[in-house]
Amino acid sequence: MIDYLRRSWAVVNLNNVAHNFTALKRVLTPGCKVMAAVKADAYGHGDKYIADQLVRLGVDWFGVSNLEEALSLREQGIYHPILIFGVTPPENVRQLNEYNLTQSIYSLPYARELHAAAQAAGVGIQVHIKIDMGMSRLGFVLDNGFAEISAGEIKEVCRMPRFQAQGIFTHFACADERNDDSMAYTRGQYRKFCALIARLEQEGVTFSIRHCCNSAGAIGYPDMHMDMVRPGIVLYGLSPSDDCAGMIDLKPAMELYSCVSMVKEIADGTPVSYGRCYTAHRKTKVATVAIGYADGYERELTNKARMLVRGQYANVIGRVCMDQLMLDVTHIDGVAAGDVVTIVGEDGGRRLTFDEMAALSGSINYEKVCLIGKRVPRIYRQDGKDIGVVDYIRHYGVKGKQSANGLYSQTV
Repeated sequence: MIDYLRRSWAVVNLNNVAHNFTALKRVLTPGCKVMAAVKADAYGHGDKYIADQLVRLGVDWFGVSNLEEALSLREQGIYHPILIFGVTPPENVRQLNEYNLTQSIYSLPYARELHAAAQAAGVGIQVHIKIDMGMSRLGFVLDNGFAEISAGEIKEVCRMPRFQAQGIFTHFACADERNDDSMAYTRGQYRKFCALIARLEQEGVTFSIRHCCNSAGAIGYPDMHMDMVRPGIVLYGLSPSDDCAGMIDLKPAMELYSCVSMVKEIADGTPVSYGRCYTAHRKTKVATVAIGYADGYERELTNKARMLVRGQYANVIGRVCMDQLMLDVTHIDGVAAGDVVTIVGEDGGRRLTFDEMAALSGSINYEKVCLIGKRVPRIYRQDGKDIGVVDYIRHYGVKGKQSANGLYSQTV
């Protein structure tokens, strides 16, 4: 086991990614394509190894937030179609063409700017039209009487000669909520989306790929799969929400570990960490652990969370620091410097999850995995063997390959 200078590390189980992808495919309408959301460095799991695994499994598309994420995939040898969900500046239009990237078009002014840049550069680009129905983020608006205006603008976009408008899509606002009101709202979004598509088809505007389902939509609304779904969180083995838990069989892809730096005894009445927000109420054995909020373990977990040491739960005491935190290990025999600490994962038949961490800090599991910091190396495990490492910080002193985007990739 590489100890990474006795700090923290994450283990990403690629077999579990395969399990989750297969479980998702079982619930999809036959012929439905899959666009895997690998934005935010594959939700903190590392885009290269995740994308490679998904290619092997038969994924059709990838979805990313921005041009930089798309280029990261291309530079690491991923040649599948990629849709950029967010904004690409018009001055980067040549890269969209050169790297065969598909750009979301969300408004007529943006389309005109991007198309003018494409004309000036003498290039064509592929685009998907983004529809806004209930999110009020990017997209042509359908609600509040804007449907007719938006339909006219979309027709104008699709007739721009430098664009190949192959797709149209929208995003559900509350597909992960399984109460009657939210489910009715989601179905209403879908009906409006279908009505817009039918209206455009009557006027000679057609699309080969129509998509609207995120993870929650894909597992909860089989009648809405259309031509393609865009799963994200379920690929990483986490449920979109408590309401969706158990809808398909998932296995968490990531485990998170650290280690004990020091063990000491403190007397009754001794304060712990910044602000003295915890005071020992008895003689206490304290283990200092090499993880903190700079690694993504949030300060909000102060005096709330727990970890596993030698198969037993140990409570976080005192404020979480930037690089370290403290555990009460009084009840655990033999704890010593160098002991592995399980932050997310299983030890001794007991388990800790990102969902538990999220609940303690009023957050969601999506945020927890995305916040795991760049100084936490990711170890990739398949068939019980460690097959590779991505170390974002420590590029020196280890044989391996540094890709064009600056990430260090090592084969174990």
